[in-house]
Amino acid sequence: MKILGIGVDIIENKRIKNSIKNHKFKNRIYSSKELKLSSSSKNKIGYFSKRFAAKEAFVKALGTGFRNNLNFKDIEVINDKLGKPYYTKTNKINQIVKKKFKVKNFNFFLSISDEKEYSTAFTIIQSI
Repeated sequence: MKILGIGVDIIENKRIKNSIKNHKFKNRIYSSKELKLSSSSKNKIGYFSKRFAAKEAFVKALGTGFRNNLNFKDIEVINDKLGKPYYTKTNKINQIVKKKFKVKNFNFFLSISDEKEYSTAFTIIQSI
């Protein structure tokens, strides 16, 4: 196993608090599944801020930023039954990672956290 990329991001929550008032912003950044799941979150600002940071951390781990037809909605962050966040492995993301790192199998690791003023995310892409 080899670490292929590491990314970290931090965001000021009030930036997202102001942005999520705009439906165009939410629809441009978050997947339909993320938007649907946000309805069950008690802390909407934290929910959206952590996912925004996770998407930024992912493209940093990838080392490309948002290029080559990769956009925010392509990167989806969901939680498992216990609340652990993870990236959804879509066909598009699989193809991008395989092409970028020239690997067949890989894993993503994600940790997200927030406090009153900031949210942060840490991502590792690892070959199997």
